[in-house]
Amino acid sequence: MPWIACLTVPLFPLAARLRTEPELADEAAAVCAGNGNAARVVAATRRARRAGVRPGQSLPQARALVPRLVTRPRDPQCEASAREALLEAAGTLSPRVEDGGEGVVYVDAEGLERHFGAGDAWQAALGRALIEAAERASLPARAGVAGSKLAARLAASRPGSPTPGCPTVVPAGREAEFLAPLPLERLAPQASVASTLARWGIASVGELARLPEAEVASRLGRAGQELHAMARGLDPHPLVPHHPPPVFREGMILEWPLVNLEPFLFVGRAALERLTARMAGQGLACTRLELALHLEPDGIDERAVDLPAPTRDVKTLLTLLRLDLEARAPGAPVSAFTLVAHPDRPREAQLTLFGPSALSPDRLATSLARLFALLGPDRVGSPRAVDGHRPESFALVPFDPPPPPEVTPAPRARSGEGAGTDGAADGSAGGTGDATAGGTRRDGRGLLAVRVLRPAVELEVLVDETHPRSLAPVLREETAGRPQVQGRVRVASGPWTLEDEWWSEAPVARDYWDVELATGGIYRIYRDRTTGDWFADGVYD
Repeated sequence: MPWIACLTVPLFPLAARLRTEPELADEAAAVCAGNGNAARVVAATRRARRAGVRPGQSLPQARALVPRLVTRPRDPQCEASAREALLEAAGTLSPRVEDGGEGVVYVDAEGLERHFGAGDAWQAALGRALIEAAERASLPARAGVAGSKLAARLAASRPGSPTPGCPTVVPAGREAEFLAPLPLERLAPQASVASTLARWGIASVGELARLPEAEVASRLGRAGQELHAMARGLDPHPLVPHHPPPVFREGMILEWPLVNLEPFLFVGRAALERLTARMAGQGLACTRLELALHLEPDGIDERAVDLPAPTRDVKTLLTLLRLDLEARAPGAPVSAFTLVAHPDRPREAQLTLFGPSALSPDRLATSLARLFALLGPDRVGSPRAVDGHRPESFALVPFDPPPPPEVTPAPRARSGEGAGTDGAADGSAGGTGDATAGGTRRDGRGLLAVRVLRPAVELEVLVDETHPRSLAPVLREETAGRPQVQGRVRVASGPWTLEDEWWSEAPVARDYWDVELATGGIYRIYRDRTTGDWFADGVYD
């Protein structure tokens, strides 16, 4: 026998609003539809209901009962987010769920007895698990389990249901018996069919089920035939699985338009926490965050933030929003907002028994996102060599670390044991064989490595005119916080000519030198032949 579970949220418009403003739960509050005195109460909190506030009352009638009644309009954005959150909560227990409308979700329970245990108690365990999943999404829910969608929904929404947190289970094959005493309006018949049945004196579901099916179909048509099948506990429509959207949304209509950044970030943080919690339930993380601001009196400001790696860190996402809003203010009061997260699978790291420990993907993604927020989108990534002669040329590509090796690599052999190289010349400084633009240099003291200075340090160089191919005995560099390049040149090698991009409007022509100063230190310097300026490009260590 197939089993269907139903998860319902009573007073769904109110529950959706309390999900974004939980502080209203202890107040006398109501959600209304309409404007001004024509507004009608849709749902009210327990404190307001105890004072006599009921759905359908006008706002003046409700305020006559509770003068300090806190009111909120129906918020389509809050309700859409709560609806998606309820579907995601049910989806954590079954891969087949159906959206039944406002605050109603059907769950295909076939095969779940293997998870919740055999016997007659697994349906109740499933119902409790569904209720707990909805409560984790900040939605108070009820659950019912039966052999049909109708019976499960009516069991979940039955007045006077058992203790909160306990589902209602309809025994197998007894759906018609469960539905029989219920009033006919619980089946929501069409108005014309309901009036005809009322003239026949049919007031309960059981009375309708006892009528001959053929007679009902011939007199009431297809609508009557479907209603008769429902009264007998049969589902005229199968369960239609819900396909989750490719994005996650959270938003709300603000009570008052906001003009300052800090109050908006306060409510935005709560929305981000709900958003990341939903993504965590699906095993996803945010890789692109979109923000739509509804402005007063009319207008929409849309913006997007791309992240270098999927992350669920609320603090990082909030910092990105803050920097974006500070860089480009909306220009008008904000009356509502919507956050849209485009998800992606977070990076995974396979642990090894013998190799080095891998980086935590979550911590790495969070660190990258924070650097992204602090430095800007064009300053975070991995450098890659480009086809050219200038040593400072590189391209910035998205950071994507390779997986760790399966085993720890063997230690490198020391210089002179045949394991290293002499740093083959790459041609960026003339390719002399004993010095390179970004590699190594061998002299009488062993193998040297060049520490490249980025950006290059501007120098003042005095040239001895009597020896035009030699450098001056003095170099001075005044920039604070950079290597102090100053002293008489004892040995100079060069020049090595570099020419690049001669076909462009800004060609590059340089003369590179390797110099050793009398004060100590070996440097790579060059002269820009276009401007005549000198720069220190690297330090040999």
